[in-house]
Amino acid sequence: MLKLSDYDYELPESLIAQKPANPRDSCRLLVLNRKTGEITDDVFKNLDQYLNSNDLLVFNNSKVIPARVFGKKESGGKVELLLLHEQEKNVWEALVRPGRRLNTGTKISLAVPNKTVQKGDFFCQIIGRNGNGTRIVQFSGCENVRDLLSVIGEIPLPPYIKHPECSPEDYQTIYSQIEGSVAAPTAGLHFTEGLMERLRALGVESSEITLHIGWGTFRPVHSENILEHSMEKEWYSISNSAAEKINAAAREGRKMVVVGTTACRVLESFPPGEISAGNGFTNLFIYPGFQFKRVNALITNFHLPKSTLLMLVSAFAGHEQIFRAYQEAVRLKYRFYSFGDAMLIL
Repeated sequence: MLKLSDYDYELPESLIAQKPANPRDSCRLLVLNRKTGEITDDVFKNLDQYLNSNDLLVFNNSKVIPARVFGKKESGGKVELLLLHEQEKNVWEALVRPGRRLNTGTKISLAVPNKTVQKGDFFCQIIGRNGNGTRIVQFSGCENVRDLLSVIGEIPLPPYIKHPECSPEDYQTIYSQIEGSVAAPTAGLHFTEGLMERLRALGVESSEITLHIGWGTFRPVHSENILEHSMEKEWYSISNSAAEKINAAAREGRKMVVVGTTACRVLESFPPGEISAGNGFTNLFIYPGFQFKRVNALITNFHLPKSTLLMLVSAFAGHEQIFRAYQEAVRLKYRFYSFGDAMLIL
């Protein structure tokens, strides 16, 4: 049995990053060589020293939406919604708080964005409940609530960021384009335009795919036997040009350096052989024992204990090596989680 307790570790609260590095590529970089076990303490702006001409960087270009919305019940009680996935126009799957008091039929009035809609007419109603605890909410009083999120919503920073000292743009990658995520693909937060220019000058190629990060990426694992955990599906898209670049790199045996666990899961969701362009959903759960088919190197952050993300990097580099690297990162006082430092696994 693969035990959840084997993916736990102690982290001093002082090492949980509360704001990003400035500039972004000034954060620290822990480099782990899977073959030799060597660990190197470096800085992210030196990433080009670990890559070669013709390596392929694969990015997730998803953009975080202002998915946290606030309202009130008819009784006056405050409500918080985290919009996870748009099922159809104005109908969303959402996490709600306080969950126990928000049943099917509950009507929630929402803040009026200037004069876009008439006061009192802008609301949502819970029309269903899923087995995983999420709700289905339907918005009324507006043409399309997605167009209003920039006014009524907030970027949903992770709960361990207690005293945010950042702007919403700090939680977006510089290459984010396609709106749809409720959490940032944080491995990409360390890139700057200057670093990207140096990588291009070196001859490193790049490709962008999209995976909209939803609850599946950060949903906690509760079962001690991790094989009993099921991932929620998340939407992805791969363009024709991205598929061609990725397949060409694989055919030619070039190193594929994937930026983030989300992009990794998309590429590894395909069976052996070439990947296909198009849209789809993945609920791939990667844990030790998984056989990687495409990813040769991984840029990632330092992940929460007992998380599926920690299990993924343990599958990629080995449980023992990952936990040895994490112990070294703690000893060297690296900054952890979304705004923290980076790790390159070669």
